[in-house]
Amino acid sequence: MPVCFKAECLQPIGAFKIRGAWHRLTALDDPAREKGVVAFSSGNHAQGVAWAAKKLGIPAVIVMPADAPRVKRDATLAMGAEIVSYDRMTESREKIAAHLAHARGATLVPSFDDPWIIEGQGSAGIEAMTQIVEARLPDFANVLVPCGGGGLAAGLALALPDAEIVTVEPEGWDDMRRSLDAGWIEPVGDNPPPTACDALQTTRVSPLTFDVLSRRGATGLAVSEAEVRAAQRWAAARLRVVVEPGGAVALAALLAGKLDVKPGLLVILSGGNADPDAYAQVLAGKD
Repeated sequence: MPVCFKAECLQPIGAFKIRGAWHRLTALDDPAREKGVVAFSSGNHAQGVAWAAKKLGIPAVIVMPADAPRVKRDATLAMGAEIVSYDRMTESREKIAAHLAHARGATLVPSFDDPWIIEGQGSAGIEAMTQIVEARLPDFANVLVPCGGGGLAAGLALALPDAEIVTVEPEGWDDMRRSLDAGWIEPVGDNPPPTACDALQTTRVSPLTFDVLSRRGATGLAVSEAEVRAAQRWAAARLRVVVEPGGAVALAALLAGKLDVKPGLLVILSGGNADPDAYAQVLAGKD
């Protein structure tokens, strides 16, 4: 049966985050634009906000973890954004960003806990549906989507109300999966394992994204680091696209046989901002 892939890794900033960032920043009035925006991100939302801010002439400050991939940090700086670093294991990016926004009178642009951001990310589903109709392919009823804070997954759930949404996270960071199973928000536990999926290292999902996904009956899956690397290699060999670890988790779940494949499956490849050295090792099979 056919499987459709939405290659958000081919976006101008290499990830779907451009959608929500553009949707949020274009809604700001002139006084708000003059005061600028503050965002927090490990890299993809950072680049989305930086890209949109540059296009619109808006000052942007991004709170990024000190261990963010260099390729993402450099790209964010290249688009003119200011970066404030923090330690993701000991400091709260939300508190730092909120303080900066208050001090500067800027607009806070969260990476997922925001209606505008969620709505913008959902445009990926509307676009995919249009493309599938134009290609005369069967309508999809199931969506496999990478999940960090849940903004993309929630947006897809709203944009595609008839589709079954399945979130995918790296093992040990699968708080959305556990939250959906439990019926309440379960944060990531103490001392989570290291993961190459930097884009999905969210320690607690937001009530907003959890509520949307819970009400829509979404379910979750978790994949191992080895399964993620195998998916990256498969995407390079079979699809001819570069997919970063966090962007490959949905594909990893499919290839690892984590779900019963039903007719009409859409798999989101959410980002392609892979660290060059780490990606080369993955392609070389150095697990």
